[in-house]
Amino acid sequence: MNETLVVLNNALLLMCTSMYFGTGWSLVLFSFPGASSLTVDNYYPQFVPQVKAATRFFTYMTMVMIATSIIMLTAEWGEPLMWVPIVVLAGVLTATGLTMKFIVPYNKVMEAGITDPVVLQDTLSRWMRLNVIRVTLWTVQWLAMASWFVIEVVR
Repeated sequence: MNETLVVLNNALLLMCTSMYFGTGWSLVLFSFPGASSLTVDNYYPQFVPQVKAATRFFTYMTMVMIATSIIMLTAEWGEPLMWVPIVVLAGVLTATGLTMKFIVPYNKVMEAGITDPVVLQDTLSRWMRLNVIRVTLWTVQWLAMASWFVIEVVR
């Protein structure tokens, strides 16, 4: 495989993992602490449109990540750094499964409208706990990709 194209592919994958990494840590550091101030009267405009937009965007980006991970795995097959695309691909698939099975149902509940304050806080709490798991997966993906670039530069 053309070495320049492989590096460009891997740089695209690093960019995607960086976007998930940054978005996730932004949620944990800046959005989650403010979630307790959300009420049944104000959560919808502060939460639902942003989550819908992010879901649309990240759905396509996840497809790019799967494709670029497979290309990277093909290029690294049998090499010492073959573990990197395996970790990234496993992380992408696991985070996607977590999102589809557990997080999206909470997104739909919030989109449908919550009128009970206790239900809202319970839903947000569960949604946030699941997102901490997802951010951990995104962090592992980013660390794997960053490791590949660091190791390749040192070589």
